Amino acid sequence: MTYSTYDITIIGGGPVGIFAGLYAGLRDAKFQIIESLSELGGQVNALYPEKTLLDIPGQAAIKGRNLVSNLQSQLDTMNGDIKLNETVTDVVKDENMFNITTNKGNSKSKAIIIAVGNGAFNPRKLMADGADDFEGKQLVYTAKDIQQFKDKTVLVAGGGDSAIDQALMLEKTAKKVYLLHRRNEFRGLEHMVDLLKKSSVELITPYLIKQLKAADNDQVTVVAKKMKTDDDFKNINVDKILVNYGFISNNKDMEGWNLDLEKDHHVTKVNPTLETNIHNIYSVGDQAKYNGKQTIIATGFGEVPIAVNAIMNDLYPDNHTPIHSTQLTNN
Repeated sequence: MTYSTYDITIIGGGPVGIFAGLYAGLRDAKFQIIESLSELGGQVNALYPEKTLLDIPGQAAIKGRNLVSNLQSQLDTMNGDIKLNETVTDVVKDENMFNITTNKGNSKSKAIIIAVGNGAFNPRKLMADGADDFEGKQLVYTAKDIQQFKDKTVLVAGGGDSAIDQALMLEKTAKKVYLLHRRNEFRGLEHMVDLLKKSSVELITPYLIKQLKAADNDQVTVVAKKMKTDDDFKNINVDKILVNYGFISNNKDMEGWNLDLEKDHHVTKVNPTLETNIHNIYSVGDQAKYNGKQTIIATGFGEVPIAVNAIMNDLYPDNHTPIHSTQLTNN
């Protein structure tokens, strides 16, 4: 049986994985991207497409879905193979090659870049009485379509960057926005917290949602208890509840690979060139671990050229690292 052979296989098609494909193409590498979801974009596209990102270089502010769209437009200029709805079930090292098995077939690769982020993910659910009765209707965990909140009274639950960002985003569309958090302090970036305090979003702190009950006009009554009290409750009637408690992730598929990757708290340890303990397997983005690592998209973007150039220098040592348009040279 004949298998396709690649210079680089990128496992994971989130923003960092997409950029890895682009950069591999810039180095004339034969590459493939394998993504388990039905479309590229990873967590950003699946969970936070309407989130405004403020830490992407060259962008004052950009929505998650627009970032993914821009990255895909760049990737489309290259000739790599993009495989969607495909999960890597095993990776086996065979001399100077890796045999890659997915739920749809097999291929061979000289090098691998792991860009799976935190793996498969699901939103962390609201644990409150009656929540199941409203899930998927008045209670949602993502804001993929902002129009569903238009002219509605909305309660956002959460205290991190994403919850703050979504509350500020909905302020422009909804009739009224509440932000409920179980602490008085928010975990978001200082700039975002400052914007929040200057906005019309009504803060409900420190409260925890205990129960959801049906109300008139298809609304929901949110019953929230003040923290460290026994009988201090607040009732808020809303049309929509957007819960942002983060997500639960796992890398069960990676655990089944026939590789002994060195891990630290479920992420992969790498050296300064992003190489793992296995030669020519690299890790970038949230799945890569080293001292001082900040798990943001911008960091992952910066790791990609380091990993791809290290691979190409190893595979084709006689080729010179190219000078790109962003490098400054003296003529």
